[in-house]
Amino acid sequence: MTVMTPAQSWKEMLDGNDRFVTGAPAHPRQNVDRRNDLIEAQNPTAALFGCSDSRLAAEIIFDKGLGDLFVVRNAGQIISDSVVGSLEYAVGVLGVPLIVVLGHDNCGAVKGAIDMLGPDAVDLPPHIATLVTRIIPAIRRVAGAAGLFSPNGTLDPDAVDAFAVGREHLRDTIAELLESSELITAAIAEGSLAVVGANYQLGQGGVLPDVVVGTID
Repeated sequence: MTVMTPAQSWKEMLDGNDRFVTGAPAHPRQNVDRRNDLIEAQNPTAALFGCSDSRLAAEIIFDKGLGDLFVVRNAGQIISDSVVGSLEYAVGVLGVPLIVVLGHDNCGAVKGAIDMLGPDAVDLPPHIATLVTRIIPAIRRVAGAAGLFSPNGTLDPDAVDAFAVGREHLRDTIAELLESSELITAAIAEGSLAVVGANYQLGQGGVLPDVVVGTID
């Protein structure tokens, strides 16, 4: 069994992303032997919680193989009981030393949340609305600081910096994760776990860290 520190795990993630960005992926651990080795157990070296966007294929972005990443995804990377429980399983049972929370630019969930505050907003289906409403606090901070709200509380969606909203929402997501899980915060305090919030650039393919909780140096 491979035991990694948070720093070692993060370095592997960055190295894999570098290979992806430069167009020289190694496609490691994707053969029949690896598949057979994983039948009885798994030993991922990181967990990733990210947006369900089809352009955010985690194992491809980080050039990982079978059994390398424990992946949890939903639209807009919204914290829920199932997300927290899944990440606690990754940390408490599988022993991953790293959780990467991954947002990205041009996120449809972020755009949908911004559009909800426009003067001509169209009602979203209820389950979608419940999901993207969780992004509105980040919008209010970003748009409020820029003075974009009209007296009636609406705004021009095109005037809002969607990337800044996504970055704020990423930070909110990590804060909510830490507030929701004593298991995860305890592992960080012990030094056996780190959480990295990062943004994926759709055009360049690079992953830029934004928030680090724990030690990855």
